[in-house]
Amino acid sequence: MNVELSQSSLSGTARAPSSKSYTHRAILAAGYSGGALVYDPLVSADTKATMRAVEAFGGDVTDTGEALEIDGFDGEPQVPADVIGCANSGTTMRLVSGTTALVDGITVLTGDSSLRSRPQGPMLSAIEQLDGRAESSRGNGKAPLVVKGPVSGGTVSIPGDVSSQYISALLMAGALTEDGIDIELETELKSAPYVDITLELLADFGVEAEKDGRTFRVPGGQFYEPTDGEYHVPGDFSSISYLLAAGAVAAKEGEELRIKGAYPSAQGDTFIVEVLDRMGADVNWNRNDGVLTVKRSSLSGVEVDVGDTPDLLPTTAVLGAIADGETTIVNCEHVRYKETDRVAVMASELDALGAVVEEEADELTICGGESDLSGTDVAGHGDHRIVMSLAVAGLVADGTTTIAEAEHVDVSFPNFFEVLYDLGAKIER
Repeated sequence: MNVELSQSSLSGTARAPSSKSYTHRAILAAGYSGGALVYDPLVSADTKATMRAVEAFGGDVTDTGEALEIDGFDGEPQVPADVIGCANSGTTMRLVSGTTALVDGITVLTGDSSLRSRPQGPMLSAIEQLDGRAESSRGNGKAPLVVKGPVSGGTVSIPGDVSSQYISALLMAGALTEDGIDIELETELKSAPYVDITLELLADFGVEAEKDGRTFRVPGGQFYEPTDGEYHVPGDFSSISYLLAAGAVAAKEGEELRIKGAYPSAQGDTFIVEVLDRMGADVNWNRNDGVLTVKRSSLSGVEVDVGDTPDLLPTTAVLGAIADGETTIVNCEHVRYKETDRVAVMASELDALGAVVEEEADELTICGGESDLSGTDVAGHGDHRIVMSLAVAGLVADGTTTIAEAEHVDVSFPNFFEVLYDLGAKIER
C-alpha cells in the first residue's frame, strides 16, 4: 500500500496506542500463568504472533474486545503440533525461544525472510549452556531455530550488546525452571530499559527477579499470578514519539497537539520527551493525567545517544533533518539489526528527501541547516518505524511524499494514518 502525504497543520487530541513491548510480555506471562485477563492490549501483527505462540504451547487466547482472555498452560508448555511461525516479530521469536527451552520435546521457530536474517546465536548458546539443545537449521545462528528441552536452570554467560530480549526471555522462562537462572553479561547491556520493562512486568505477575550490575538472577519454582487475575498495558512511548514529533514540526500556529495515555513507566522511549525539550520544542508532560502537549517549535540540532533507545533513531533522524544545525545520533550500531538496517535506511531515505546526511558505523549525522526537504517517492522497507518516521517528514516536505509499503504500520500502530488524518494531515491512500 502506498500513502501520499502533503504539507499539513495538525491540531486536536490523539490517544497513544498501548505498548507493544508490554503487550508481548503480558501475553506470554499470562500464558505462563493458569490464566489472566490482559486489558488495553495492542492488537497488532506482531502481538498476534505472540498470541499464536501461546496457543501453540497449549494456551488459548480470546479477544473479547475489552481484554485478551488468556487461558494459560500453567508453567508447562506442551510440544507444539507444528512449526511456530513468528512472522516479522523479532520480539516474539526471542521471548518465545525461552519458552521452547521449557518444553519436554522439540520446538521449531521460524519467521519471514526479514526475521530469518536476524541474529539469534546468543540465545541458542544460552540454551546450550543450560544443557538444552538449540540449533540454527542452517548453521548460521539465524532462524529457523530447533530447540529441545526441558532445561532445569543454571548459569549462562551471554553478550549484552546484541539484544536485551535474550535477557528478558531467560528471566521470564527461568522463573519456571527448577533451579532458576543466573545471567552473566559479557559486555555492556544495550537497550537496558527493555529489561527494566520485563522486571516491572514480572513483579506485576508475582515473579521475583533481580539485577546486580551485569548479573541478573531469577529464582526457580515460581508461579505467574497477576493481582486479581488481570494486567493493564500502559501506553506506548515508541508510538508516542511519532505523534510528539509531528506536533513539534507541524502543529497549527497558536494551537497545540495533545496526546493522551502517556503515563510514566519503565519504557526507555520516554526519552523522546527529553530529546525534544533539548532541541527546543514547546512540550509539556502532565504525568499524573498521562497527557502530553506539544506546539510547533523552532528546533536546534543536538547529540542523541540511542544506546538504550534504538527505536527512537528514525524519529530523531527526521527531527534532525528539520532542525537547524547538526543532529548527531551516536551509539547506534545495534540499530542496524532490527527489521532492517535502520541506520542505513534512514540515511538513504532522508537523502532522497533532500537532507544532508553522513553515515558511519556507529553514528548518523543529519545536517538540518543544510537540508531542504522536498516530497518524493520513499520506501518503508517493510519496517513500521521507518514508515511512521517518514510520514512525519512528509508533513513538512514541499510537495507530496509517497511512502511505499505503508501497510507495515500494522505491526505496532495499526490506525496510525487514521490518527494523523483526524489531526488534520493531508493523506491519500
